[in-house]
Amino acid sequence: MTRTRTLAALGAALAVALVPACAAERPPAERGGWNETGEVTYWMWDATQLPAYQQCADDFEARNPEIDIAIEQVGWDDYWGRMLTGFVANAAPDVFVNHTSKYGDYTARGLIEPLDELVARDGPDLSQFVEGTGDLWVGDDGKRYGLPKDFDAVGIFYNAGMAAEAGITPEQMQNLTWNPQDGGTYEDVLARLSVDVNGVRGDEPGFDPRNVATYGLGISYPPGGGSGQTQWSMYTATLGWSHTDKPLWGTHFHYDDPRFQDTIAWWRSLIDKGYMPPVEQAVGNEPAQLMQAGRVALVTEGSWNIATFAKLGGIELATAATPIGPQGYRAAMTNSLADSISAGSPNKGAAWKWVRYLASPECQSVVAQGGVVVPAIASVVPAAEARIAESGLDITPFTRHLREGTAFPFPAAQHAADVDEIMGTALERVMAGSADPSSFTAANDEVNALFTQG
Repeated sequence: MTRTRTLAALGAALAVALVPACAAERPPAERGGWNETGEVTYWMWDATQLPAYQQCADDFEARNPEIDIAIEQVGWDDYWGRMLTGFVANAAPDVFVNHTSKYGDYTARGLIEPLDELVARDGPDLSQFVEGTGDLWVGDDGKRYGLPKDFDAVGIFYNAGMAAEAGITPEQMQNLTWNPQDGGTYEDVLARLSVDVNGVRGDEPGFDPRNVATYGLGISYPPGGGSGQTQWSMYTATLGWSHTDKPLWGTHFHYDDPRFQDTIAWWRSLIDKGYMPPVEQAVGNEPAQLMQAGRVALVTEGSWNIATFAKLGGIELATAATPIGPQGYRAAMTNSLADSISAGSPNKGAAWKWVRYLASPECQSVVAQGGVVVPAIASVVPAAEARIAESGLDITPFTRHLREGTAFPFPAAQHAADVDEIMGTALERVMAGSADPSSFTAANDEVNALFTQG
């Protein structure tokens, strides 16, 4: 066991010690902390969404003067560590923005409140949410632990000026094809967009892959952990590959599958060809920064970053859908954040009122007008798409996956932190060239062992 996992296990054990084992088993009326007045603390990590949620809080307080909402924004890198510390010290927020990759650990330890009885009593109508977003928040115990607040998908951001200079049309960008053998027209475009220091393109004689001025594809580092959400999952899914034996809460992983290993081998080959920067150039550099500096021409990223890309100055950007794979369809991983209630909250009645409001058309309409993300209520989606379009970037290449049925869910699973650590290490070694993709078979055995240990 590595030191990281040892510390994680220690923190989890401390958290367990502070939460009554039977707390989540009793109905709300029999559990303490159901005050419906007072202050509700609310944590979130995305600073770009803070103004919209502060407006929601102001509107909520006007309707519920007996409740005060105290919002604290903590960046993603510190958010989960502070959350763990809060649970251990019995000082977790009453309500917090939760992530699919995290909440399985919380449900297993009784740290967040199941909402089924509350939803059945008070609503909301779960059919109002974009299809599939609500399902992500039903744990492996069959209980609901969050109400969806948004949804996302993966697509392509590309430098439209560079594409035009290379003779690549918008129509070509919207209809790319891919396969793990030769990369299809997708790799053709990446080669064409790659330019060495002498001005030679990647599809021209004399291209120097060791001295590249602009790479066709930017790499997000670390290279994806167990999910590969924005890095490689949009390729593997077009081969019919899936992370686990079930869409959600699977217990047997498939990183030993040749389809996965062939995909990563192709992805790694882009570095050798000079179409994607080597790992050492990508570490510490965000894809958006590399695009603005002219170092990369195209990146695969999540729709939640559209506001960041829209604000890049000095370049003309456009969006495109992920490439169509060998089986004739494109794919994109989708996820939905949700608001959860801490089981140890002394103010769960007021917290529940706030969570219901966060999942209401009133609040999500405010969020839609913020132009940062697409809210999870289906009726609000068109307004969000229109508002985001005002930034100059079209989000429909991302959201089309929901309409066309080509989206697949983030692979929620128990032991998610350990899976990410094992696969993150394995991927880093392969992408750095120090291990062969066949090494994923041993990593997969280690992952699956997590689910067979007593």
